[in-house]
Amino acid sequence: MDASTNCWRGIILLGGPGSGKGTQAALLAQRLGIAHISTGDLFRQNIRMETPLGKLARTYMEKGELVPDEVTVGMVRERLKQPDCANGFILDGFPRTIAQADALNQVLADMRQALTAVLNLQVAPEVLIDRLSRRWTCKSCGAVFPEFSLPPRPGCKKDVCDGELYQRPDDRPETQRHRIEVYREQTAPLEAYYAERGMLIEIDGENSVERVHQLIVDAVGCEDGAAQGER
Repeated sequence: MDASTNCWRGIILLGGPGSGKGTQAALLAQRLGIAHISTGDLFRQNIRMETPLGKLARTYMEKGELVPDEVTVGMVRERLKQPDCANGFILDGFPRTIAQADALNQVLADMRQALTAVLNLQVAPEVLIDRLSRRWTCKSCGAVFPEFSLPPRPGCKKDVCDGELYQRPDDRPETQRHRIEVYREQTAPLEAYYAERGMLIEIDGENSVERVHQLIVDAVGCEDGAAQGER
């Protein structure tokens, strides 16, 4: 697809746990008319549908081992072939390492495409911890809600789901602090990797959801996907 005429976008969204990258990825995907690909959702879907890659991933997970990069990359590769990625995609949760970033470059080269932007949501660790201590998770579909966006009654209401919302026991400050430290250790080299290639765009993620979305839209510099399609 000719990116110059269709405003094709290949976007990576980086951000620590609690930075709001899932929310922002969904908003931007809807605005641009491109696919939002969460690797967490991708794993769950492949395992639930018992795809060959899903079965392979499960064998590692059941043994408490890390899923090899080639399995994760394989899932991403297959996902990018789907029709809803024709105009582009936003990757949320992938890549996490330099090796995965290199593999993604090869996948896109095979597709005769390339990344157009890497957005990094910057949020201070103490803000992340505060946010994580206030979030709720749906028992049915796994959707996560900040406390300020909870529905009027304790039900998910994501699409048609009405699952019960609860606070995960591992959302304790000390647990989250460790998660944030691990994320920083993994992602700092990735930020440098994309910065060296002139692709990293820093976004102040401590603003309101609406303000962060506007900062991202301004940074990406593309009109709504619906508006593009009407021309």
